[in-house]
Amino acid sequence: MSVPRSRILDLMKVQCRIFSSTFNPDRVRTGNKVLRERLKGPSVAAYYPRRVATFKDLKNLYPDLETWDDDEEDRLKQRGKGAPKKKKSGNESKKILGKKKTAAPKAA
Repeated sequence: MSVPRSRILDLMKVQCRIFSSTFNPDRVRTGNKVLRERLKGPSVAAYYPRRVATFKDLKNLYPDLETWDDDEEDRLKQRGKGAPKKKKSGNESKKILGKKKTAAPKAA
């Protein structure tokens, strides 16, 4: 003796109402399990310490104060926008190139 499907669906509706769950007779994936979970944002935010002032904050507060940010300088150099390389003096460039060639003695 089998029970009609409509009777089973009515029983499932009542069961879902009693236990505060979602009635889903077709068993379609709704993402309800994920939505019922506790939110992770506040606990993750509380794990990390509060951010203290950064170089960017100091620059915004005191624009006339000259500050030095190594990370920013490195980032600009990587992009090719840093300060140009210093020109080498004449003496240094000669050391790098080596000794000047002297003229070979002439054979008579």
